[in-house]
Amino acid sequence: MTTAPPPSPGSPHPPVRRRSRGATAAAAAVALAASLITVSSAPAAADDAYTWDNVEVVGGGFIPGVVFNESEPDLIYARTDIGGAYRWDPAAEEWIPLLDWVGWDDWGYTGVAGLATDAVDPDRVYAAVGTYTNDWDPNNGAILRSDDRGETWETTELPFKLGGNMPGRGIERLAIDPNDNRVLYLGAPSGEGLWRSTDYGATWAEVTAFPNAGNYVQDPSDSSGYLSDNLGVTWVAFDPASGSAGQRTRDVYVGVADKQNTVYRSTDAGRTWERVPGQPTGHLAIEGVLDHENGYLYISTSDTGGPYDGAEGDVWRLDTATDEWTRISPVPSESEDSYYGYGGLAIDRQNPGTLMVATQISWWPDIQIFRTTDGGATWTQAWQYTNYPERANRYEMDISASPWLTFGANPQPPEQTPKLGWMTQALEIDPFDSDRMMYGTGATLYGTDDLTAWDRDETFTIEVKARGIEETAVNDLAAPPEGAPLLSAMGDVGGFRHDDLSTAPDLMYTQPTHSGTTSLDFAELAPRQVVRVGDGDDGVAHIGLSSDGGDNWWAGQEPGGVTGPGTVAMGADGSRIVWSPAGTGVHVSTTSGSSWTAASGVPAGARVEADRVDPQVFYAFSGGRFYTSTDGGATFTESAAAGLPAQGDVRFAAVPGQEGGVWLAGGSGDASGMWRSTDAGATFTPVAAVDEGDSVGFGAPAPGAGHPAVYTSARIDGVRGIFRSDDAGATWTRINDDRNQWAWTGAAITGDPNVYGRVYVSTNGRGIVYGDPA
Repeated sequence: MTTAPPPSPGSPHPPVRRRSRGATAAAAAVALAASLITVSSAPAAADDAYTWDNVEVVGGGFIPGVVFNESEPDLIYARTDIGGAYRWDPAAEEWIPLLDWVGWDDWGYTGVAGLATDAVDPDRVYAAVGTYTNDWDPNNGAILRSDDRGETWETTELPFKLGGNMPGRGIERLAIDPNDNRVLYLGAPSGEGLWRSTDYGATWAEVTAFPNAGNYVQDPSDSSGYLSDNLGVTWVAFDPASGSAGQRTRDVYVGVADKQNTVYRSTDAGRTWERVPGQPTGHLAIEGVLDHENGYLYISTSDTGGPYDGAEGDVWRLDTATDEWTRISPVPSESEDSYYGYGGLAIDRQNPGTLMVATQISWWPDIQIFRTTDGGATWTQAWQYTNYPERANRYEMDISASPWLTFGANPQPPEQTPKLGWMTQALEIDPFDSDRMMYGTGATLYGTDDLTAWDRDETFTIEVKARGIEETAVNDLAAPPEGAPLLSAMGDVGGFRHDDLSTAPDLMYTQPTHSGTTSLDFAELAPRQVVRVGDGDDGVAHIGLSSDGGDNWWAGQEPGGVTGPGTVAMGADGSRIVWSPAGTGVHVSTTSGSSWTAASGVPAGARVEADRVDPQVFYAFSGGRFYTSTDGGATFTESAAAGLPAQGDVRFAAVPGQEGGVWLAGGSGDASGMWRSTDAGATFTPVAAVDEGDSVGFGAPAPGAGHPAVYTSARIDGVRGIFRSDDAGATWTRINDDRNQWAWTGAAITGDPNVYGRVYVSTNGRGIVYGDPA
């Protein structure tokens, strides 16, 4: 499983012109002014007090970074590629989210490209944020700084972008001088060079003396800019012994994405720089770790920046006193057994000769983790073949916190489920406890608390360490009136039936398995009838159906020409399904998805929904026009309604219990808003208070109310937030607050049909959040 590279769909931001390299260099001499977090002029508190929590999945996305503080035990941070940053709560043994305050306009701040915790002043923590370096994210990157362990933050915007969800994102770009904690370094992507702050991250300037901004580009032909960006300056490592308390560390090592010039060094606190002599060439240095006691710099290398790839690499040791390089690879790159590069690299600070390194990627049969207790002279490995394809593991896996990590797989040896991991660029040993290690994968954070059993040839336990981290990207939500309280459609992991909001489900949807589910629906009058569509692992869009509320599924057939999943709707009694996939037109099935007939009168690619009362009525929207079918989806008629948004993302929903009730939200610019119909789309009335509408859904009505509660992610009367209306849109109440914004929340929202006031909100990287009136 990987975290998908495309940006948040429906981002409301126009493109921003990229700053040229020359302009950046010219600006480098001017320190960047710090700015406080921008907060809406509206009151920070919600209009109606709510409590918020996550619908529990536990993990669900890539963990590219884990950082232990080196002066205070149990002070640990984790960063994600699209879902913000977290701090470890040792009492509860779970993670506390730190960036839920990030708002709609700054959604890119949830992509964390670097994180650093201060060993001199442990209250200080920094995050380098920004999700994409191409125009998918219209904003520049920023440095977030906190002096209260992430409870509150201040922001300094950078004059370039950062890529928390770009290639190479498992490389740690941010570092604090261990002797003079006023000094921080940031390795920038996109050829922007090396940057430094000397005032606790408040202002930054380019280190103009640094000689190499990097040149590695994974795919120069990629016109999107995702694979064609320069990986840039990557990591920074300090030798604390070359400084003293309050004085800058003199010896600083910096990694650069240049296969011929990988590691640079300064011996005068960053004033001058040189290429470290004798260094290996041909690969990129993914991680650089310095042994503070013995003066060794260790680097792991790969032929790509990862995390999805990497076919060869090595591990090297530099004796910083003699500049002698020694290759200490567990499996040398020219070996016939080598088919991977090396990623996560860790040193045991209690026993500096003990190191661990992980293969950056090994899709088949599994990653490998290597361990040495003699500085790399000899290595042992987490698993090995006995009589191929059988293998023996040093470890046992405990996935009870996230039982779905089996992915419903039944692999043949030497593959196993759950896998040891993949995309492993984060691997750290607790500096205070040689038995504790954590490492990131594409779907969760794993760890162990009895690591040294490895050295005694005893079995140790690797368990899920991701409790509190919720990193799924949510595309659709459904809350049936009976059965499980919530069904979800998610990127990467497909989605889940949630029987208990506070417990991770046993398994995601299977039969068919979706690598990403885009749309799902249930029959309002027969709610155990459920349909979903998504991308299959085989690269083909598939449809799945259930007759028991999403507990068990079977695969339907696809109309000819389907190239993408699109949206799907199920008639109110479950007898008909209307599917609007990519690659072909809208189709209708009366045979539970086993056969299909093309619908007429509706454009290909239209978004579709079902009336929640009349089984024969379906709706569609495309290009500013609304369409209605009264014959079960066979034919659609274009509505005469005018003034609906012709551009931008538009989502709409039919009202439970009210035949012909439809609410529509979306658009772009001045044409964005919300509209309501009570006559099956024949006419629409604007909802005046809504400045920008993005999603709309319904829940149990307020006591005595005649209309279901309406929920929306929107900007209303100038305030962006999550809102509820108990009087069919006449008045609105903001129910979130400025500490609970979760960045982009535009994909889906729904209320609970059985619990008044409960709302489920989709996010793009913070999973499903739900709120109840306090």
